[in-house]
Amino acid sequence: MTEESIRLEVARYRPGQDEEPVLVPYEVPLRPDWAVLDGLAYVKDRLDGTLSFRWSCRMGICGSCGMTVNGEPRLTCGTFLTEYGTGPVRVEPLKGFPVIRDLVVDIEDFLAKLSSVRPWLVREGEEPPLTTEYAQTPAQLDAYKQYSMCVNCMLCYSACPVYVLDPDFLGPAAIALAQRYNLDSRDMDDRFDVLGHEDAVWGCTFVGECTNACPKHVDPAEAIQRYKLTAALRSVLPWSRR
Repeated sequence: MTEESIRLEVARYRPGQDEEPVLVPYEVPLRPDWAVLDGLAYVKDRLDGTLSFRWSCRMGICGSCGMTVNGEPRLTCGTFLTEYGTGPVRVEPLKGFPVIRDLVVDIEDFLAKLSSVRPWLVREGEEPPLTTEYAQTPAQLDAYKQYSMCVNCMLCYSACPVYVLDPDFLGPAAIALAQRYNLDSRDMDDRFDVLGHEDAVWGCTFVGECTNACPKHVDPAEAIQRYKLTAALRSVLPWSRR
């Protein structure tokens, strides 16, 4: 009995050598437990060892296997080939990022944006590393827990029409990360200097695609809107915080 197969149409591109990306078709086994990432691994192991893509945990935790699948930003380890019927399944790099090779994108700008929001606990009068323990109630944990679930997969950036058009936009994941710390009862910062300007929360047009794309239900759109209220109050009442 011949094993059923499905066609992957994979973007191949080597900047400096190729004029533009091209879609190369590959036939891979269509198995009920195979994710798109399994199909790509089959291509690299069996059909074309020159294919380049990122992956690590295969469990939706590391966030490194984010790609564009049939036009949507997805984690390829959690996107199954059977979701696409008889195919084909088109796999391309995440939109909005420079391509290094094939499905691998440059994440330096994304990492810089994450670090700019001071993603650590800020305590006035204390220097890192912090050694004192600060107990929290379950309610205090719940205040920021949702925003702490981000795996930095960058799907929200690829889905965001503002970031695709304006690379200076701070972006949904970085703002949600800032809110994770702003809402932490142990933190004493409000990150207004980073968040309260045109390229940060005020650059968001509230399309909401970032939240739709998030595989961990972080809801960065909500984080952005919540900080808009904080920033507005801070602008009107400069002495107010959070």
